[in-house]
Amino acid sequence: MPVFTEYSTSSRDLRVLPSFAPPVPRLSPKFKPEGSQEKYEVVIAGAGPAGLFLEVLLARYGLSDSSLLCVDAKPTSLKSGQADGLQPRTLEILKSMGLLEEILTEGCQMWEVAFWNPSSSKADGASGGIERTSIVRDVAVPARYPHEVTIHQGRIERILEDDLKRYSTRGVQRSTRVTKVHIDEEGDAEFPVVAEIEGPSGVRTVRTKHLVGADGAHSLVRRSMDLKLEGETSDFIWGVVDFVAETDFPDIRRRCAIHSDNGSVMVIPRERIATGEYLTRLYVHVQDEVKPDSDIAAEEGIEGENKTRAKARREKITMESIFAQAQEVFKPYKIRPRRDDAVDWWAAYQIGQRASKQFVKKDSKGINRVFIVGDACHTHSPKAGQGMNVSMMDSYNLSWKLIHSINGLTPHPAGAVDHILDTYQTERSTIAQQLIAFDKEFSYMFSGKIGTEDGKEGLTHEQFLEVFSTGNGFTSGCGIEYPDNVLVEQTTRDGIIEGNDYLQGVLRPGRRLLNVKVKRHADGNRRDLQDDFPSTGRFRILHFTTTDLLSPSGSSSTSLNAISSIIPLFPPGMIELVILHPLPQNTFVWSELPRVVKTEAEMRFHNGTELEDAYRVYGVSREKGAIAVVRPDGYIGTIADLNDTERVERYLKGCLREIN
Repeated sequence: MPVFTEYSTSSRDLRVLPSFAPPVPRLSPKFKPEGSQEKYEVVIAGAGPAGLFLEVLLARYGLSDSSLLCVDAKPTSLKSGQADGLQPRTLEILKSMGLLEEILTEGCQMWEVAFWNPSSSKADGASGGIERTSIVRDVAVPARYPHEVTIHQGRIERILEDDLKRYSTRGVQRSTRVTKVHIDEEGDAEFPVVAEIEGPSGVRTVRTKHLVGADGAHSLVRRSMDLKLEGETSDFIWGVVDFVAETDFPDIRRRCAIHSDNGSVMVIPRERIATGEYLTRLYVHVQDEVKPDSDIAAEEGIEGENKTRAKARREKITMESIFAQAQEVFKPYKIRPRRDDAVDWWAAYQIGQRASKQFVKKDSKGINRVFIVGDACHTHSPKAGQGMNVSMMDSYNLSWKLIHSINGLTPHPAGAVDHILDTYQTERSTIAQQLIAFDKEFSYMFSGKIGTEDGKEGLTHEQFLEVFSTGNGFTSGCGIEYPDNVLVEQTTRDGIIEGNDYLQGVLRPGRRLLNVKVKRHADGNRRDLQDDFPSTGRFRILHFTTTDLLSPSGSSSTSLNAISSIIPLFPPGMIELVILHPLPQNTFVWSELPRVVKTEAEMRFHNGTELEDAYRVYGVSREKGAIAVVRPDGYIGTIADLNDTERVERYLKGCLREIN
């Protein structure tokens, strides 16, 4: 047996921390619950994908069980039904958190969409019969993961909850729900939000600095804060069913949009289950005429005849009627459950597109106190695969802004209006309105009939395909653009960025940083650039050097040296430097580079042209270079040329608190 002497440092525990980054620094006083009143810094109502995702992020950023409470009425994570699709942008973010492997491996990856329409070869006067008219890419814009993934919502919740266990002893407090909410500044101005919570041990009252309503479309939090969903409900009713299919339909494992003379169906292939079989989801347009509710306020808690009639209409839909309607659409193909117990879940719903104008309730001083996320602030049809994705992106947008505000990292003094936190309303309400507009058009067109060659009026296949294709940037999440605000400086100097094809990756403030393949200088590692932008709550400066990088007096060295003096102005570790260069690989050594390259970016210094021309993709000239500040959520905040580091410094001072 070998004998050796072992030495270790007091910091060895850092090597086995549960995350790949330490919590974000805290400049505000450490939270210490005092007195008999139960208090928290954040309380989350609801642990669906939006609420659970927010809790995981805040726990990773450093909020402990004493600061953070999440409650949910369900005794466990979801067991059946509801959302199932993850879009490319959501997959990128889950990868940035190290949570994607099981989803990619076990989920169903949808790479293509098949379009089926009324058959052109049927006999005159005959009805029924469909034929495939085209197969297109499911995701037509550049993305690290150019496909969707379908996997059960409950499984996604379980993956998130498993990760949460690494940071939280309590986790989600289940079988517990918020029953009342109000703001009481006189009782405690620092913890003004009062929530009554009912659980297995009875009813208790807690106070919190901030409350987040992730409690669904019938959100008690939203209604308590007098925030309303506004919009309309269509006269279309759809049935949805998850089952193991027995069918001769050739595209059952592709995503399909089917229009027939007998109605419409969307096919969503699903993941393999424990039996080794594969699920299929059908969205089936029910043909019975159904008039919309004339008073959408019924959802807001106003009981009445309209609400009762709507419920009665939906209750007329049965599992058998859904399959009967589906069979009419699929003719001449057959489709049915493989056996009696092959149906996993089914439901009927009436399409509605509604959103709240306000996602935030402030106190009398203008401080953001109550937030709503996900279905609590926007509802829509499920066929565009947006619900779970947009909901989780609400939480992703809110999480880092909220922790920065709580930890005193924003440039606003405690007790004052925090303009960084204000941008949650600005950015996510803009996206919600775009979502409602797109979903309204997409749902209307999908529920319509494809016209025929005999001159009948109706939707053409080309029209539907155009709506599908032009909306791809939005539905994938890759084309989302936040408006100009304190975190997005869209006005840039002319000539810094070449081109305007932003969906293809050209840099633009308000849009995400597209992934490219790069080669790391230190070890020759071929890697994805997005892996240098993990979801750890930090800002990054992405520096595109020029061909003069090796010149001590060149623009690249001058700019990098200026950046090295900006980084220490802010809390340690809150700004990371990522550098791309266009020089031939292995033609220089560290001593020939500006010192800041090795000290600040040794493992984030990459060749940006050998594997993939990042300069071309991002619209940056190799001769001019550029600087982009990337927000903690991966979106571009501002862009400057190399000699305008003052813009970089000014932007960061508007985002982060200075320490010097």
